[in-house]
Amino acid sequence: MKNILLVEDDDLSQKTMSILLKKKYQVDICKSADDFYANFSSNDYDIIIMDIGLGKGKDGLQLTREIKKMPLFSNTPVLCITAHAYSKDKANAYAAGVDFYLSKPVYNDVVLETIDKLLNHEK
Repeated sequence: MKNILLVEDDDLSQKTMSILLKKKYQVDICKSADDFYANFSSNDYDIIIMDIGLGKGKDGLQLTREIKKMPLFSNTPVLCITAHAYSKDKANAYAAGVDFYLSKPVYNDVVLETIDKLLNHEK
């Protein structure tokens, strides 16, 4: 079973994504950059799903830049799923190193198809 790290600060979004993903994947959740570094920075994930807005502290783009510099995660695909839906948000996400960007709301089948493509190294 593939391992997914969901980086999301919103409780409802965490629950919704967990229900969707746990049918097919092992899912770990963290709410912030601090949570990532405290609990998940040594784990090997097949894909990371990143929100841009993470409340206090670093945002998802800052965390993505840092993750992509880590040898353990440098080749791990990062899927950005966010409510930040302006074209500048999308451009900033790709500049930060995300491999694919989806803006909320997004259909469940689109999320699952995108994850499958990224796990199979398709864009």
